[in-house]
Amino acid sequence: MTEFTFHSTESAPEAARPLLRGAQAKLGFVPNLYAGLAEAPAALQGYFQLSDRLAETSLTPVEQQVVALAVSAANGCTYCMAAHSTIARKIVGAPDEVVDALRSAQPISDPKLQALRVFAEAVVRERGHVQGAPLDSFLAAGYQRQQVLEVLLGVAMKTLSNYANHVLDTPVDVAFNSESWSSADAA
Repeated sequence: MTEFTFHSTESAPEAARPLLRGAQAKLGFVPNLYAGLAEAPAALQGYFQLSDRLAETSLTPVEQQVVALAVSAANGCTYCMAAHSTIARKIVGAPDEVVDALRSAQPISDPKLQALRVFAEAVVRERGHVQGAPLDSFLAAGYQRQQVLEVLLGVAMKTLSNYANHVLDTPVDVAFNSESWSSADAA
């Protein structure tokens, strides 16, 4: 099995070092996802840029986390489920019921957030060929056409990180251990 290096700010390729230093300064540690992506500085920078652009959308921080968790669950990404569950609860203040529903594959009681979740999952499952009920229900729930494309941005960002974590076999950081998850949790 091929093993990848999870870089530190010192071992990373030169172009990735300032990005890892920035993460260290902002978060107090370098998440293992970033340390793994640092092997390809353009991939790390791309992930950061997608994340920054998602933060600029009209989706609320909670809605952004619903997308991140829905996509990560659909892709079976244990790392991102742990990380985004932590972010959703501790940083953006998502209700526990919403995070728990996403982690356990149960419906979200808020109909608008449930429509968002169903649409994001459909984008992953249908590889973007979403027609009919998931899209219609998303728009009927009060979302706008602009937000259809913003969800696609979130799906792209999470697909990059989910797939990277699968290939890298990224270990969950200690900071996210309390939110460890496996696809069996959603069964």
